[in-house]
Amino acid sequence: MKSKTTPYILAVIAAALLVFKNLEPIGLANVHQETTAVFVLAALALVAEMLMFILPKGAHGSISSIPALAAVLVSPSWQAVAAIAAVKTLVEAVRRVEFEKAVFNIAQYALSFGLAAYVFLKYGGQPLFQLRHLSLSALTVEIGLPAFGAIVTTFATNSLLVSAAIAISSRSPLSSVWRTNNIVTIGMDIVGSPLIFLFAWAYVQFGPIAAAALWIPIIGIRQVHKTNLELEQTNVELLDLMVKSIEARDVYTSGHSRRVQHYSTLIARALGLPERDVEMVGRAALLHDVGKIHEKYGPILQKADRLTPEEWNTMRGHPADGAALIATMTRLRELVGPVRHHHENWDGTGYPDGIAGELIPFAARVIRFADTIDAMTTERPYRPALDAEEVRAEIVKCRGTQFDPRIVDRLLSSPMWKAMVAPGDAAATRFGEMVVLAGEASRGRRTQSA
Repeated sequence: MKSKTTPYILAVIAAALLVFKNLEPIGLANVHQETTAVFVLAALALVAEMLMFILPKGAHGSISSIPALAAVLVSPSWQAVAAIAAVKTLVEAVRRVEFEKAVFNIAQYALSFGLAAYVFLKYGGQPLFQLRHLSLSALTVEIGLPAFGAIVTTFATNSLLVSAAIAISSRSPLSSVWRTNNIVTIGMDIVGSPLIFLFAWAYVQFGPIAAAALWIPIIGIRQVHKTNLELEQTNVELLDLMVKSIEARDVYTSGHSRRVQHYSTLIARALGLPERDVEMVGRAALLHDVGKIHEKYGPILQKADRLTPEEWNTMRGHPADGAALIATMTRLRELVGPVRHHHENWDGTGYPDGIAGELIPFAARVIRFADTIDAMTTERPYRPALDAEEVRAEIVKCRGTQFDPRIVDRLLSSPMWKAMVAPGDAAATRFGEMVVLAGEASRGRRTQSA
């Protein structure tokens, strides 16, 4: 963990200690039962932590928050929070996590679950052992709202703490980091939230053996979820590998596709596109040059001098080749149009089909803009990178001919514009491979750690 995250870590530690200080101990009336419950549920959380799975951005996940939050509902005390923090400490020690990273993980765990206990008690919740005479329906009416508040507090605090840590470490937008690690599983988290309440109730009503028996199918569900996440991540990494293999053939455009992806995503958000469309534009931008994987482009890509007319004519075939390649993949077929038409011009003078205006897919128009910006702001063998004013002048010159005039007008007046026209070296540093801080996030159905 780099020094730039140290103030943030210290703030999380201070907040955790403050919350911990304001929690009450286990009540004397049920001290034995609550202590036993905390120990058993912490042990189940430990099992889940040892079975964690991989998430995007180098994060890891588990479902330890189910028994951990159940422990908070059964015993909203400092002992429960301490037990949860102890589990995390043990796991970090076994995994031999870097010291500062481990300290952050433990502190944010304590803060997230400590706030959950505080909110639960603040809004009228009581330890479940005091209400075990109630039926499940009556218990839901009695403390359902405080329990829901505790669960939501844990989710929100945990995901924000981890996303902020990763954003600081990688110099990435907080919103982007949060979406990457949470958007895929947020639906399952919401659906799985009642399971936490049910799990705590089952322990109080039927004891630790029943709770352990209920834990077995939950672990099974976790395995299915783990498989789906890892399969999706593998698909993303394979696409990334393919892009890197193409760019390895041309030292002057190494990282080009990633930068175009980043620029395209910025442009799409600046234009107000829905998040699903933003993600589609980003995927298409990452793969926009995939057609260059064909062997006929190899010698041309390795050439340091300007291309001959014959070589340019050959290179003009890569959008169609890329579209044909992507069309063979069922889940990527929506990207065929953007990839095929990312070199079309607004006035119809582009290639491969010479279409114009609104006939060009909107995603292709965005990628065309982003692709040109990257070309102008990176150094080439035959010319240096253009500065911000030169790039702006060129964009204005090509408004309505090469570029969609609406995109030009929106982008030139957007706060994002300056970030997109930094010199090539700075852009490569800013938008290249990110070194992601390890953090932990506890969600209803999973626990993340980077």
